[in-house]
Formats: sequence, C-alpha cells, structure tokens
Amino acid sequence: MNKRVSVHIVTFNSGEDIIPCLKAVQAQTYPIEQIVIVDNHSTDDTLERILSLQNTIGEKLRIIMNQENLGFAPGHNQAIEATDSDYILVLNPDVTLDPSYVELLINSLEIHPGVGSATGKLLLKSNPEIVDSTGLIMNKAYRAFDRGAGEPSSNWNQSGEVFGVSGAAAMYSRKMVQDISINGEFFDGDFFAYKEDVDVAWRAKILGWKSYFHAEAIGYHARGWKKGTRQRQPLFIRRYSYINRYKMIYKNGDRFRWLLDLAQALPYEIASNGYFLLREVRILGAWKLFVKQYSNLKSKRKAIIEKKRLR
Repeated sequence: MNKRVSVHIVTFNSGEDIIPCLKAVQAQTYPIEQIVIVDNHSTDDTLERILSLQNTIGEKLRIIMNQENLGFAPGHNQAIEATDSDYILVLNPDVTLDPSYVELLINSLEIHPGVGSATGKLLLKSNPEIVDSTGLIMNKAYRAFDRGAGEPSSNWNQSGEVFGVSGAAAMYSRKMVQDISINGEFFDGDFFAYKEDVDVAWRAKILGWKSYFHAEAIGYHARGWKKGTRQRQPLFIRRYSYINRYKMIYKNGDRFRWLLDLAQALPYEIASNGYFLLREVRILGAWKLFVKQYSNLKSKRKAIIEKKRLR
C-alpha cells in the first residue's frame, strides 16, 4: 500500500448525495491520502454538508470553491493540478463505493502493465441487481455507451480489458494522466461536461494505454441527471452531449478509419440529425460552439497526432 491515492469530486448542488459518497470514501480499506472537492458554485446546502464532516475527515479534505459553474471537466482538471498522488479516483458525488473498491482497482493497475485506468462494476442505486456501467464501449458509428447498462449484474462477473472507464468512478494513474494530457489538460476543458470520459478513453487508447474492468469492485450510481425524458433535461445539457461527440470525433478520429466506417456511421448521422432538425432544432445551435472552438480543437488534434508519432 505504498502507492498514494487522492479522491477527486466535483459538486454542483449535490447536497442530497455528498454525505453518503464521502462516508463511503472514508470507509475504504485502502488509505486515501487526500480528498479534493471542487464545488462549482452550488446554491443548495452542498458546502454546509461537506463542512459538517470536516472534523471527521480532517486535514486530508481540501475544498476548492469556484465562483461560477466551470463544468465537470475543468473542475476535475483543477483537482488534478492540486494533487500529486500516484493514482486519482475521479468520483461523482452520486456514487457510493463498497469498502474494497479502491484497493481492488489499485491492485489491478499495479499488476497489469500498460493499464492506465480502471473501473469496477457500477450498479444502479435504485436497483442494485442492474448494471449502470462496467466500462465504456464505442461502435463504428462513434457512439459510446456504458457497457452492460440495464442488464443483470450477474451477467458481468468476468474481469478484463475494456475500451474505457466511466467518469462516475474512474481510477487513473498519474503516469497516464501526465502522458496523455494536451496543453496541460487531462479532461478537455472545452467539453464542460458529458463525454469527456469517452474522449479521454479514446485518446488514451490512441496513445497506447489500456483500461481494465474489475468485476469484484462494486459501486452504486444514482445517475440522477438521466431521469425523465430528453425534453425534461436542460437545453445546455443536451447541446453539450450532442456536440461533444463531434468534438472528440474530430480530435481523435482517423480519416481513413472514418471512410471505412462510413457505411455504419452515415445512417445514424442522417437519422439523428434529421430528428433534431424536425423535433429539436435548438440542439443544432451547438454547432456555433464547435465553430467557436475550432482552432482549439485543431490544435489539440495536431498535438495528439504528434504524440502518437513519437510513440
């Protein structure tokens, strides 16, 4: 247990979830060196609830208070800069972990060469017999999914490599974080939130890193933002979720591969964008953001290509 671990949590109006999340972190069998909470200007009682545990957690708790909602990706980049641990657990406030979660993942990362990220089996808090995520997968239409989502937990008892890990409870090695960061950023700050974990997984794979799923490491995820129909979700959420897919395709995609996968990707593009054009046209306003950030995206794409060339 000589590898140092820090836990990073970004909160925004997370008062309902943060106490059980932190208590589960405190109960880990593996020693946690530091807990960093980045609060994105919560307007509920999130901070009060965190401070109520400060005496219990002690000096290893650090709170960074932003004066505005900077987003999930920039918030976690702040936490990464504030620590120097060997391993980083990126944790959603609506996740609680079994006590052995961190220990099992650290052991996996230590014994599997070339693995830079790991996840356990995330189950739905509302129904722990059902899977929330066992990692990330991506199809030939460049659509990413939580592997096993909605399936019985008993279907996923085999540990092994995966495309990537969900940012809800992801363990990353500092070595990989430093290796694949672009312009000092691990998570792409232009993503704000949504699909930033897929972007990291894709970039890591391009640069030679592997991801691992440990079936015995268990967590429970509320996944509250996905409750209800699409129309009930805030417009900015739907816009970021939509356009961030194209950002990561542009940054990480291989143009020759795009052509090979065109037969699978084109029907989805026609169907999905046709739907938005007819039913949710305001979503397509997200392309303004893509145009605004295009020079940054182009620079990042070049940096990824150069890093790959130097492997």
